[in-house]
Order: sequence, then C-alpha cells, then structure tokens
Amino acid sequence: MDIILIIIAALFIVLGIIGSFLPVLPGPLTSWVGLLILHFTDAIPMDMSFIIITLVIAIFIWILDYIIPAIGTKRFGGTRSGMIGTTIGLIVGLIAPIPGGIIIGPFVGALIGELLNNADSKTAIKAAFGSFIGFLTSTFIKLFVTVFYFGLFCKILWDYKNALFIF
Repeated sequence: MDIILIIIAALFIVLGIIGSFLPVLPGPLTSWVGLLILHFTDAIPMDMSFIIITLVIAIFIWILDYIIPAIGTKRFGGTRSGMIGTTIGLIVGLIAPIPGGIIIGPFVGALIGELLNNADSKTAIKAAFGSFIGFLTSTFIKLFVTVFYFGLFCKILWDYKNALFIF
C-alpha cells in the first residue's frame, strides 16, 4: 500500500510542477497534497509541523499568485482586461504549436486585452509588459516552491529507502 501512496504522491508533486505554468492548477498546493499523501504512508514518519509549515507556504504562494500579476499590471498602468488577456494568452501559448508560446502568449494576450479596453498602443504595450513581468515573477516563485517540494519528496524517500524498498 505504501508504494501505491508514494506513486500517487509523486503524481501530485509532478502535477504541482506543471501547475506552476498552468493558471487552472494551483501548483504549490497540488505539490503539497503530494507531501500530505506521503505523510499517510506507514513507512515514513512525518512530523505534523512539517506538514503545517509546508501548507502555510503553499497557501502564501497561492495568494501571492493573485497579487503579483495585479501589482505588475497596475504598476505599469494596466487594467483588469490586461490581466485577463495575459491568462488567455498563456493558455493559447501552451496549446498553440508556436516555439516560445508560453512566453509570447501572455504578453500578446495582455496587449490585446489592453487594446480591446480602448487603451492607446503606447499604454497598452507598457501595461502588457507589466502584466508579463508579473506573470513571469509569479510563475518563477511557484516553480521554485514546487521544485523545492519535489526535492523534499526525494530527500524523504531517500532517507527512508530501507523501510520502503526491502530487497
């Protein structure tokens, strides 16, 4: 049963890393669920304080994920339309077979969103840049946390390999 839980936990950890880029999946919280599932294995004793601290970090990053792009957009004169455009551009950039679509998509989406909001082209480009910088910052922070959780997951498995894998 422990091996099945570890496999499910690993899937959640990997989904969390993928969720760092996808706006529909909360990356750090998904990775944290993987750590929580690992907590339920019999072979790996985990401290409740570890689970609580990693949860608090995941929730904090999840909240920041909504604040940072808004700050970037507002700081550069953008509107809610630019933020919506950034999200739509990201999804299109992920789906479209365009090289660098994940980077180009949010910028173009924010630009189109601002232009549709009747902003002049100079303001729209500035706001799109701010939205793009906010998106990149938020994505980097989420990626860092989820990869860190992956590292913790691997370290825990390594530390308890003898209890898990009896040969």
